[in-house]
Amino acid sequence: MRTMGIGLIIVMLLCVLGSGLAEVYIVTMEGEPVISYKGGVNGFEATAVESDGKLDTTSEMVTSYARHLEKKHDMLLGMLFDHGSFKKLYSYRHLINGFAVKISPEQAETLAGAPGVKSVERDWKVKRLTTHTPQFLGLPTGVWPTGGGFDRAGEDIVIGFVDSGIYPHHPSFSGHHSEPYGPVAKYRGKCEEDSDTKRSFCNGKIIGAQHFAEAAKAAGAFNPAIDFDSPLDGDGHGSHTASIAAGNNGIPVRMHGYEFGRASGMAPRARIAVYKALYRLFGGFVADVVAAIEQAVHDGVDILNLSVGPNSPPATTKTTFLNHFDATLLAAAKAGVFVVQASGNGGPSPKTVLSYSPWITSVAAAVDDRRYKNHLILGNGKILSGIGLSPNTHANRSFSMVSANDVLLDSSAVRDSPSDCQRPEVLNKVMVEGNILLCGYSFNFVLGSASIKKVWETARSLGAAGFVLVVENVSPGTKFDPVPISIPGILLTDVKKSMELIDYYNITTSRDWTGRVKSFKAIGSIGNGLKPILHESAPQVAVFSARGPNIKDYSFQEADMLKPDILAPGSLIWAAWTPNGTDEPNYVGEGFAMISGTSMAAPHIAGIAALVKQKHPHWSPAAIKSALMTTSSTLDRAERPLKAQQYSGAESITLVQATPFDYGSGHVNPRAALDPGLIFDAGYQDYLGFLCTTPGVDKNEIRKHTTPCNYTIGHPSNLNTASITISHLVGTQTVTRTVTNVAGEETYTITARMAPEVAIETNPPAITLTPGSSRQFSVTLTVRSETKAYSFGEVLLKGSRGHKVRIPVVTKGYRR
Repeated sequence: MRTMGIGLIIVMLLCVLGSGLAEVYIVTMEGEPVISYKGGVNGFEATAVESDGKLDTTSEMVTSYARHLEKKHDMLLGMLFDHGSFKKLYSYRHLINGFAVKISPEQAETLAGAPGVKSVERDWKVKRLTTHTPQFLGLPTGVWPTGGGFDRAGEDIVIGFVDSGIYPHHPSFSGHHSEPYGPVAKYRGKCEEDSDTKRSFCNGKIIGAQHFAEAAKAAGAFNPAIDFDSPLDGDGHGSHTASIAAGNNGIPVRMHGYEFGRASGMAPRARIAVYKALYRLFGGFVADVVAAIEQAVHDGVDILNLSVGPNSPPATTKTTFLNHFDATLLAAAKAGVFVVQASGNGGPSPKTVLSYSPWITSVAAAVDDRRYKNHLILGNGKILSGIGLSPNTHANRSFSMVSANDVLLDSSAVRDSPSDCQRPEVLNKVMVEGNILLCGYSFNFVLGSASIKKVWETARSLGAAGFVLVVENVSPGTKFDPVPISIPGILLTDVKKSMELIDYYNITTSRDWTGRVKSFKAIGSIGNGLKPILHESAPQVAVFSARGPNIKDYSFQEADMLKPDILAPGSLIWAAWTPNGTDEPNYVGEGFAMISGTSMAAPHIAGIAALVKQKHPHWSPAAIKSALMTTSSTLDRAERPLKAQQYSGAESITLVQATPFDYGSGHVNPRAALDPGLIFDAGYQDYLGFLCTTPGVDKNEIRKHTTPCNYTIGHPSNLNTASITISHLVGTQTVTRTVTNVAGEETYTITARMAPEVAIETNPPAITLTPGSSRQFSVTLTVRSETKAYSFGEVLLKGSRGHKVRIPVVTKGYRR
């Protein structure tokens, strides 16, 4: 065997090191993308959508100009760099003019200085941010009948999902579950094939299926063995969100021999278009997500669901509203696509919302009226409540309780955290069999390396009568969700109740001088937790749901824009899962999962928006958003003001009065949203006006991501949205709003109320609108007393024919 020359080794090493420095960058170029090109380039006619509406990507003008842009991208790279020294991943042509490329930092500097280049930004990562909720939201009786019943609800509306893919064989996505689906002429997406079976991912219900992973591959994060180089869902998250929005109606949810109801999407007849850009272990990269959004809008989706948000702000972006992700979504809104995004799961701390821009509908998560409770009865008569979606131990019988630490086969196993009951081989089956096994809820459960499912499997394999998971301390942000199991089991989430059990166990358990147990005298029984309890104290804002105030930059300066926008169910949501799914360790190998997150809340709004779009096909995205917001509710089922879950000092959950920073405009009311009476409409130019009047926003930054500032709305608070936010009210300020009548002729009285620190007046006191007409009114806010906290109120327009239009008002007042 010949040895390799030292010079060659050095050259190869330098090549390896050099290639390791290369990263993915997103580049934007001078020149308008297809969506806003108004002509001016010799030989290419205008392609811009003049008023916010659908883009005709099939026209020769559009395809020709798109090819022209891509050629310019390729020519620039070819002129600047040697062949093989870079790798172009995507050309963005329709929503933004630019491309994604893998190059070295030195090449990025060269590119940034090249003529015609507006910006060069390093790619960054993003992360993943129902059987009962249709009934809870009143869809079967109040909404679906207006659209022809569940078998027509959402007919021919296409919802695009930028997520982790889909499991096409799930019954929630079957094309044969009801009347066969025909083609949708407006949709032009394609369907990839499964590389193993050669079968299409589409079936009529699923109308498009594509995946985007070039940036992930270029970053070295993609593993084809587990990530699947196809639209197949390797995670579970994508299948879950798609079925919440548009899954088939009446699908039985069965697990471990029990049926937990029947699942349905919000719009069960809507079509599903899959754009996979998220993956198991690492989430996703913005370059892939932007490519997926571009393709979805090109293909003709009506609604775009994004249960995804940034891991952290990109280092080169100063403003939350101005990055390639939000700029692409602004262009999507200009193309007439309604964009829904999860607001984030960083609650209950303030300023944790991860969805910032006014052209996006940002969704907070609510706990609905269904609770899965269970209880443990001790031998001393005490009853300890907890959660456990499980059957009860044998009636009229108590069982001895044994702690995992007391039934170890080998004391050396102590160093391997045996108390969390993940490894049955370290526990003594003879001592466990027929008894209730006590396990500890360690930090491994928070990390995901331990699961309740594994505790159940351990207890079952050892022949235990059941198990109890004891929580001795709670880490901030910990979510305790019930998990379906086939043997009796309970999780004691209250630390005080856990300590009561531990004290009882220690008092009744006799030990020798070495600490070894001589006899187990603690006894108990576990109740039946399979049946949910319905509460009137619902909805509530879930503890994990991200909170406002919204921020306009990454110094956390507050924005004159309320976020989140709206509240929807997002806690303990049953929906489809994939057998490959690993996102939730408790549901590995299952067909359904019950999980929580704003990721689950967003598709509720996407599906309901499909129902609104079905009834009002020509409404703009802003009109749909307005209808959802102005008809939402700030009261729970018992007609009391909404509450928000919050952590107390001991990290236990308590309830506090909710504010618009928790729920936005309120909890969605689908039936009312179909007939809102009035809407607050806005379009692309209005959003540019918002950007151009937001203090501190660099005009050059705006130009990099959109178009130069040539339009003003005076103050960002004047953007015609269904909320009013002034983050820094000095003295007196007047804002204006314009309403458009989408019902019959009606007279509206306008009233307002506000916290005592701020005076509020509206003008005029009443307006009359004929069908289709618009009227403007003003709201004047005056500081009475300066406070460090925000003040909240609302403006109410009450119609003579019964319509009620409500918008929240949020401000912080300062004296001059």
